Amino acid sequence: MNATDGLRPVSGNVLRVGRVLTVAFAVLAVGAGYWQVIRAPEFDRAPDNPAVIAAGRSVARGIIRDRDGTVLVTNARDVNGDPYRKYADRSLSTVLGYVSRQYGTAGLERAYSAELTGAVSTDPLGGLFGGSGASTVRPDDLSLALSLPLQRAAVKALGASRGAVVMLDPATGEILALASTPTFDASAIANPATAAGAWGQVSTDPATPLLDRATLGQYVPGSVFKIVTSIAALATGAIGPATSYPQQPGAERDGLLVSGYRVRDGHHPFTGSGTAAPLRFDEAIEVSCNIYFALTGLAVGGERLAESAASLGFGAPLPFDLPTAGSQVTNGGGSFGGGFSDDVELANAAYGQAQTLVTPLQMALVAGAVANGGVLMKPHLVTGISGPDGTRTVAPEAWRRVISNEGAQTIAAAMERAVEGRWGRLFTPGAAVPGIPTAGKSGTAELEGTLQPHSWFIGFAPVDHPRVAIAVLVEGSGSGGQRASPIAGSLLRLFFATVGR
Repeated sequence: MNATDGLRPVSGNVLRVGRVLTVAFAVLAVGAGYWQVIRAPEFDRAPDNPAVIAAGRSVARGIIRDRDGTVLVTNARDVNGDPYRKYADRSLSTVLGYVSRQYGTAGLERAYSAELTGAVSTDPLGGLFGGSGASTVRPDDLSLALSLPLQRAAVKALGASRGAVVMLDPATGEILALASTPTFDASAIANPATAAGAWGQVSTDPATPLLDRATLGQYVPGSVFKIVTSIAALATGAIGPATSYPQQPGAERDGLLVSGYRVRDGHHPFTGSGTAAPLRFDEAIEVSCNIYFALTGLAVGGERLAESAASLGFGAPLPFDLPTAGSQVTNGGGSFGGGFSDDVELANAAYGQAQTLVTPLQMALVAGAVANGGVLMKPHLVTGISGPDGTRTVAPEAWRRVISNEGAQTIAAAMERAVEGRWGRLFTPGAAVPGIPTAGKSGTAELEGTLQPHSWFIGFAPVDHPRVAIAVLVEGSGSGGQRASPIAGSLLRLFFATVGR
């Protein structure tokens, strides 16, 4: 027996242990690099980061300005010399949010707390090599795409109603107005001397002014959802511009029978008594024919409708500066396709009823995607972050293509008829902008029981070279033509007189 034979198992074990330790150290090194380098900027910016919280208590936060340079929030000092925030206008309450020593932060004040307190640097390499909380005394300023005149006008137009307005640039995704009513007094919450009383009032208000209805409100969409169905149908080839359904004229009188359920629709003047030619796609959009879109939804199928909606952002929170609620085409769980329970639910969802729920921001993006030739842009409020380390510009970012340019143009032309056409203007009174071709779609979202419908409008202008898209939602205020369409028209006219002139 060789004298070294007994050592071989030992040396083999040592080698194996060495390999294991090498792999373990490699895993630790990769993990440390991931958490300390890759994910470090995210943790540095987190509103609950202790460094961010500590900075917020003692630092006069950065200034926030609108697209024209108007200051939207400034700093004041209490009797002890400690800083607190003062906000320029109540119309900004759900967008900017508030900073309160007693009640925390909300809105952009929370989302960009690290930058506004100087807890992170605008220099991208500063966070990489400087570690968490690299600076606590050099706050950054924010520049927004928001227009204060548009924001004020949107809140004023909504008046005492509960509702929301979203206006955006379809080519860039920049948010021009993000209004939610009712508003609240953010300055009173921020001021330590008035915070308790102001918070007690706003937090118990049954009108829920703290809810940002534009981004977090989930509503039955009614007929504005027909644009989502149109995108799905044209993108998948389920229909074309000339598609019509022979049974549609008669079904307007008797109802469309779907598995024992009758889809009802209002009578449209030029469909006659059942002998007139059935509607083409653009005519169906113009007069908002539920039966046409119930049939179209069935032709598309539940799976393809759900997939197309997902490409628009449905089914998950939207990527945005502020928290967003997800929109849905169905509650899911059904086996019919796409989570629908059966063809009855699918037929009703296709014209915006059933279990379909959307946010106003989501529907503004739908209008924006059509306006932008089928390309959906990521929405954003902040356009620039500037401070001692320089300025970082937030550039436009394409999210995804949801339909071909040709398909988008087909929908845009139909939406123009819905505002400018002989019959369409009856459904969208006040939406047209004189001298500027305007596209849109109104919606009357029927609710259960005796509740009044939600009033909706989505649209954009000019049709040939869109510069602004809009979504308006007014809770419980009747048809789309009663409230939402006139509000949209007034705001579009203001846009072209101010921002877009």
